[in-house]
Amino acid sequence: MSTTEPATAGGASASSDGGPNYLSHKQILVVLGGLMAGMFLAALDQSIVGTALPRIVSEFNSLDKLSWVVTAYLLTSTASTPLWGKVSDLYGRRPLFIAAIVTFLAGSVLAALSQNIEMLIGFRAVQGLGAGGLMSLAFATIGDVIPPRERGKYMGYFGAVFGLSSVAGPLLGGVLTDGPGWRWIFWINLPIGLVALGIVGAVLKLPHVKRSHKIDYLGAGTVAAAVTSLLLAVSWSGPTNGWGTGTTIALLVAAVVLAVAFVLIELRVAEPIIPMDLFKGRIFSGYAGYAFLLGFAMFGALIFLPLYLQAVKDMSPTRSGLALLPMIVGIFSASIPSGQLMSKSGRYKMFPIISAVLVGGAMVMLSTLSLSTPYWQLAIYMFVMGAGLGLSMQITVTAAQNSVPRKHMGTATSSMTFFRSMGGAIGTAVYGAVLTSRLQDHLTTIVPQTMQGIVGQLAKAANSVQALHALKPPMKGWALQGLVDAMGDVFLVSLPFLAIALVIAIITPEQRLAGRSDGPKPEGEAESIEASAAAAMH
Repeated sequence: MSTTEPATAGGASASSDGGPNYLSHKQILVVLGGLMAGMFLAALDQSIVGTALPRIVSEFNSLDKLSWVVTAYLLTSTASTPLWGKVSDLYGRRPLFIAAIVTFLAGSVLAALSQNIEMLIGFRAVQGLGAGGLMSLAFATIGDVIPPRERGKYMGYFGAVFGLSSVAGPLLGGVLTDGPGWRWIFWINLPIGLVALGIVGAVLKLPHVKRSHKIDYLGAGTVAAAVTSLLLAVSWSGPTNGWGTGTTIALLVAAVVLAVAFVLIELRVAEPIIPMDLFKGRIFSGYAGYAFLLGFAMFGALIFLPLYLQAVKDMSPTRSGLALLPMIVGIFSASIPSGQLMSKSGRYKMFPIISAVLVGGAMVMLSTLSLSTPYWQLAIYMFVMGAGLGLSMQITVTAAQNSVPRKHMGTATSSMTFFRSMGGAIGTAVYGAVLTSRLQDHLTTIVPQTMQGIVGQLAKAANSVQALHALKPPMKGWALQGLVDAMGDVFLVSLPFLAIALVIAIITPEQRLAGRSDGPKPEGEAESIEASAAAAMH
């Protein structure tokens, strides 16, 4: 038998029929502050560390383990995301969100105190564990307290948080690394996290339906192992050892076998981490695929644009962070108005379609970058990229939330975050492999035949901005030209994935967004509503 906790001050009042318990506008604004602060922590940490990595590996004398500082964070944040969502469905959002903040802050403190690269890698994994909860639970909580029809007005601000973090990360990383030291990129998380903790602890008091539960630990362990195997193959073994080696093939085979095992487990357990029934709905499954592909595509720009600015345009880490401002302006200018339009009309289908087209167009424009491209031209390209991302980043989450039974809100939200993170993680690794291989090819073409022996040296120098700038002419010019040409290939690689995302956005049906007056959605209703919506469209 289930019982409902009474509503507390500052929270939503419990409805007598067990339906949605939406907050007032004033309550929502207060809660948003805590949720956005928590999300900013996780999003900022994905970008702030990159600027400091050269200084970190120099201090610890461990260049060979540099990628693990990033990979450890991606592994735990991606693998833990579905588990956070499922457990929050069982125990409630508030205690789990608080636990995610505390876990992230603990990892930040330990990372700041690291005495060697191994300690830093381990504590980055702890940070990632908390980050997986911060991302997914913030969106799930929004699904709890705001009706879908009104959600667009507020979700645009979350897109702005991602945009702000993508710019503030490199900028803060550069300022802190050049100033008090790289350890402050972790200490800076404490005041932000404590503010988020205070707001969430004080105001996010939601009624929660208690019921008997059983955590699917076997499924959680299997999906974590599958993600780990895949990311190790594409981010470590393949680029380091070669894609045809036994280790790489074994990791890829293990990832496939574990993924199949995970699906079989989820079909049999009573309370799966990711219910396979969710994928029967065309809206959820469509936007899950879209989130994966857009995540795959967009990380090419987010990672390699700072490299272009620092290596080719000779900007400092601080200046390169400021130079990314047009992208955040694009995200703001698209995410907030699109959210308002979605709330006013209840329609959202056109936004992911336009998003895929704009991001694809931006990738084509970025592929034309050269050594002499003026900044104003790059600024236009970045603005288009930001506008494309802002049109879909949070709207697809709202559409997916609106299409599933309410009891699966947390699971559906965390699953969307999981697929976007997976796309980004795999995309990062694939783009890195493309850059490395194409750089070698372009250098072989650029360097005169009589000096082919230095191609390997130039390719190695391209791994470090400092090493590139230390080269003497004409070798520096050759290396930079090879790097720019290889980056152009990276941007073009994203186009087939964006084309598939565009097709998915076109064929995925639209479902009317529910408002405050709509009653609770019965279990199993999602597919029937979806079918009716699809029929109405045709």
